[in-house]
Amino acid sequence: MKNSMPQQSDSKHRLVHVELDAESFGRATPDVEHERAVAVFDLIEENSFAPVGDDNGPYNLNLAVVEKRLVFNITSQDDKPVIAHVLSLTPFKRVIKDYFMICESYYDAIRTSSPAQIEAIDMGRRGLHNEGSQTLQDRLSGKIDVDFDTARRLFTLICVLHWRG
Repeated sequence: MKNSMPQQSDSKHRLVHVELDAESFGRATPDVEHERAVAVFDLIEENSFAPVGDDNGPYNLNLAVVEKRLVFNITSQDDKPVIAHVLSLTPFKRVIKDYFMICESYYDAIRTSSPAQIEAIDMGRRGLHNEGSQTLQDRLSGKIDVDFDTARRLFTLICVLHWRG
């Protein structure tokens, strides 16, 4: 029986290019632009990504937001359309808001708190990041197979896209 989860060594089941829709996200501060570029780089560097029912990868991904929905427009590496998936951002609102709040607390703690306090806040931050990643993986289930690490990188990118700096 073949495992439906793509393996990292499988060069067909991965993203090779990620583009952010300029109209959806626009220009941001240099810090935000840098964080977006890092998130895209990390995602491309290591991922496991396979639209269910398609075996024509590797893939390009264009991310856009249309009417408060995240649009995954997926093409093959040679730009042939594969599929577009639309996800409501509503299930992510709370976790993204909480994640930003705890990140702010974390950066404040780095300047003033003890190592034990910083570690406790960081554990909470990682827990929220995992929660958002699991929600994303669940929402993509049956549409796009991603492993948990790829879901984490995608969730990071979603968070960075909402960050205004």
